[in-house]
Amino acid sequence: MTSESGSAPVESTRVAAVADGVAQVFTWEADARIEVRALGGEVVIEANAAGLRTLAGHLLVLAGDSVPDGSHLHLEDSNGLEDGSVGLVLERCDDE
Repeated sequence: MTSESGSAPVESTRVAAVADGVAQVFTWEADARIEVRALGGEVVIEANAAGLRTLAGHLLVLAGDSVPDGSHLHLEDSNGLEDGSVGLVLERCDDE
């Protein structure tokens, strides 16, 4: 992770999405920095404390009781991740 701020939001940001009539609100904490790298067979998610809380919040939104199966959030280097990050999709799947 670099010390410079990339494309991640610098102020607290809220994004609302609606799936099957259920609103989902994703919030980025101020100064959140999240970088995702693919290293061979591993994925590394490196983040500062605000970034980790932001990711945890996104996962809790997707884990909500009324959130439908298949709901997801795309994070990219132009949308919530540091420049140069590989894309990350957080998706709910209740199928076993």
